Amino acid sequence: MEELEKEAKEKEEGKEAEETVKEEATSEEAAEATDDQATEEQADGTEEKDKKKGLFGKKEKKDPLKEKVDELNDKVMRQMAEFDNFRKRTEKEKAQMFEQGQANVLEKLLPVIDNFERGLAAVPEEDKDGAFADGMNKIYKQLMKQMEDLGVTPIEAVGKEFDPNLHNAVMQVESDEYESGVVAQELQKGYMFHDTVLRHSMVGVTP
Repeated sequence: MEELEKEAKEKEEGKEAEETVKEEATSEEAAEATDDQATEEQADGTEEKDKKKGLFGKKEKKDPLKEKVDELNDKVMRQMAEFDNFRKRTEKEKAQMFEQGQANVLEKLLPVIDNFERGLAAVPEEDKDGAFADGMNKIYKQLMKQMEDLGVTPIEAVGKEFDPNLHNAVMQVESDEYESGVVAQELQKGYMFHDTVLRHSMVGVTP
């Protein structure tokens, strides 16, 4: 009997020890789970703080050296643009001055052309085929060819509607051939220099 009671007591103690070990293991697992959860929550909190810091934190300061380089580059680009505009403006002014000087010289040659035309018009019919008249006519044509190459062209007048930008009306001329306001007579030929009037035509206009 004593032996049976002893065995039963030992079995009971073994069960209690086993249950104690299970309880300790369960407690350790619960503690580990709690620690893991706390660690995850802490990590999430840290990430959230980092995000907020990135969104609302102060911006990083720019490099002073880089700012200086950018400022100098901008200044150089502005000066280059200003110089290019100055160069273009200077070239345009030089071209205008040259063209104006050229126009002044050509304008002084117009009376010479007028005298050539008057001289050729005064040659008698019987002498127009002579050597002198033929030589004068060739010189006149050569002069007019050079003027044309330089951009000087005669202004059309007779038969054209009067244009104050091209014609200078000095008299009224009765004419059955032309309507009112039309140039009927040219007293002095006018000339254009490219797109500019070198000399207005002196004309008579029908009333």
